[in-house]
Amino acid sequence: MAGKATESAKLRYKVLNWREYNAALVRRGDVTLWFDESVVAAWDHANGKAKVGRPFVYSDLAIETLLTLREIFRLPYRQTEGFGKSLAKLMAIEIAIPDFTSLAKRAAKLNLALDVAQAKGPLDVVVDSTGLKVYGEGEWKVRRHGTGGKRRTWRKVHLAIDPATQELVAETLTENSGHDADQAQPLLAQIQRPIMTFTGDGAYDKWKVYDELARRGVQPLIPPQRNAKIKRHGNSADEPLPRDEAIRGIRAQGRSGWKKEVGYHRRSLGETAMYRMKRCFGDKLKNRNLDNQRIESRLRANVLNKFTRLGMPLADWS
Repeated sequence: MAGKATESAKLRYKVLNWREYNAALVRRGDVTLWFDESVVAAWDHANGKAKVGRPFVYSDLAIETLLTLREIFRLPYRQTEGFGKSLAKLMAIEIAIPDFTSLAKRAAKLNLALDVAQAKGPLDVVVDSTGLKVYGEGEWKVRRHGTGGKRRTWRKVHLAIDPATQELVAETLTENSGHDADQAQPLLAQIQRPIMTFTGDGAYDKWKVYDELARRGVQPLIPPQRNAKIKRHGNSADEPLPRDEAIRGIRAQGRSGWKKEVGYHRRSLGETAMYRMKRCFGDKLKNRNLDNQRIESRLRANVLNKFTRLGMPLADWS
């Protein structure tokens, strides 16, 4: 009976704006494309900047445009070149399309900013990371036949999400050996707005993270390790440490009670963002060079932000 009561008390997820959200999902697949006149004008020169030595034939805008299409449609470099040529032919515009080697070489040199909506005021951030495959044997073959002497590796993409809009406000890609806590400072450095709270899982329970958050005046919402000890006792004249306060709150209310009180449940939006990114672009990186992979990840983040601004579900939990 207790099991049935618990099951019946489960919260149910309901989308309140399904018609609008459905239209936004459909618009994500709209392939109606055109090149603005300003894009065509800037297509075949390096943004008007003089270059030492041999100049680039194509502007960064041209390279970014084609690489963005490559991510949306999950194309190899050669197919991206062919796709660009077909678009230019269909639109009857006189622009040269970079060949696949130029796309690969220029991609590694792009200085690509994260496309974030212009907004003012403080925000909360939720941080998380996930692995992306690079190359190696597939899971089925490894499980069936072993590794076969092949090297398998992956990368880690680290994201900071604004829980109010579910937009990505910071992104970075590292090798698989990088620890999540090491990326807290690089993620925070990308955010220009004031930050109120920083929500992350236990991987961020490191003093270097707390020190960086304290320097920025940001409140950490990070669950301490289960064997965590209080560093600054209550009889100290100094200001209580946020981590110590979290330990006291967990001891008083239990871990679940503390998470509910501080709003730690927002961390699930980080996992949701990871799911949306993998759902849209897959769980693999197409490039093998780390510099190219970082641009590939940044392009995915930019496209995902554009998708988010088209429309997101308004949910009701009841």
